[in-house]
Amino acid sequence: MIGIVDYGMGNLRSVKRKLDRINAPSFISDKPDELMKADKLILPGVGHFSNAVKELKTRGLWDYLNKEAMITKKPVLGICLGMQLMAKHSEEGDAQGFGWFDADVMRFKIQDRLKFKIPNMGWENVIPQKESLLMSNIAPDALFYFVHSYHIQCNSKEDVLTASEYEYVFTSAIQKDNIFGTQFHPEKSHDSGEKLFKNFAEL
Repeated sequence: MIGIVDYGMGNLRSVKRKLDRINAPSFISDKPDELMKADKLILPGVGHFSNAVKELKTRGLWDYLNKEAMITKKPVLGICLGMQLMAKHSEEGDAQGFGWFDADVMRFKIQDRLKFKIPNMGWENVIPQKESLLMSNIAPDALFYFVHSYHIQCNSKEDVLTASEYEYVFTSAIQKDNIFGTQFHPEKSHDSGEKLFKNFAEL
C-alpha cells in the first residue's frame, strides 16, 4: 500500500491515477496516523519551497516524515518539489529542508535566456549515474516531463541517480538507501513514468 502525502501542494490526483493504472493500491492523506498504515510513501510537490515547509509543519507531517524516512526506513519517493524538500537548504525562500541528502536547491543560472527559458518545461532524457531498481527496465533514451525553475545540487556524487542537461548538466534524480527523488514528473511521463511507479511499488 502506497500513501500519497497531501500537504496542499502537489499533483495528487495525477499520481493516484497513474498508480491505479498499474494496479498499485494507494490512498491520499494528510494525517500521519493514516499514512502510518502505508508500506511506502510518495511526496509530490508543485509550488514554493518555503511555503511547502510551512504546510508540512502546520499539518504535523514534518516530524512524521522524518521518522518514517530516517528511523523506520520506509521507502519514500519525492517528486519535483517533493524531491527538493529532501535537501538541506533552498534558495527559494531561503529555507531549510529535511536534510536527508547533503544537497542544496538553487535556481537555474542560465546564460542564454533566448534558447533556455525559465522555467525549464518539456521532455528531456535522464542519464543513469548508477544502477537502481527505481530505473530498472527503463530505456536509456526514455523521455521524462520536467517543469521547474530550481534544481538540486548534491555534494555527494554517490547520491546522484540520474543527470539531465539544460544548458548545463544538473541532477534529475537522487537516491540514498530507502529514499528516492525525481525532479521530473513520472505522473506526466506516459509509459516511462508508469514503469518508474511500477518499479517503486515493487521495491
